[in-house]
Amino acid sequence: MRDERPLSHVSTPVLALLAAGLVLQIGLHAALPAPRATAPELLPPPDTALLRLASLGEPIALAKFLMLQLQAFDYRSGTKVPYRALDYGRVEAWLARILDLDPRGQYPLLAASRLYAEVPDEARQRSMLEFVYQQYLLDPNRRWPWLAHATFLAKHRLKDMALALKYAAALQKYTTAKDVPAWAKTMEIFIREDRNELETARLMIGGLLESGQISDPGELRFLDGRLREIEDRLKRKGKR
Repeated sequence: MRDERPLSHVSTPVLALLAAGLVLQIGLHAALPAPRATAPELLPPPDTALLRLASLGEPIALAKFLMLQLQAFDYRSGTKVPYRALDYGRVEAWLARILDLDPRGQYPLLAASRLYAEVPDEARQRSMLEFVYQQYLLDPNRRWPWLAHATFLAKHRLKDMALALKYAAALQKYTTAKDVPAWAKTMEIFIREDRNELETARLMIGGLLESGQISDPGELRFLDGRLREIEDRLKRKGKR
């Protein structure tokens, strides 16, 4: 403390120099353009075999680490790069590698369907939804929730009923686990109803009710009600 001197002891030329430096710094900061977020280059992932070797016997731990790194990749130098600016081919490659390391993991497909597939870019949306579909086919009974969400996006976001029907039909055909809710397995029926394919929807509901796959009383009443509505619509249509 004894080495400190009051400001009044500093000479006027030194104070002027400090003030000029401060003004210059403020002026330069104001003149510089605001920082812009630019997409950094996402490198292709290594082969799965190399990643397994690097995991030292802990592939699940490495998968979780890589997923965190991938999701944080859009943050660089304090700026946030929009997901739509990333190379989606490489994003999908990384997601696939992560699933190779941890096939039971759900987070990569959650990110694919609820983060990367919801960017305001139709080409990227379609690419990521197709990725979800292909990964679903590898493990339908565990990965059905993400294809169900992809079906919803195809129908309501992309307004592509044919694509939504493709995904919903896969859910109905390949998802066989008993603990999968009926609403997921019946998405195809209601999409066909929306497409005015009433006879097909009627036959599908009838077959589902007769199969015994649905045991919940509430779901049975709901499907029976929808069946009656469709039959009424078919009758009205036939009278025209």
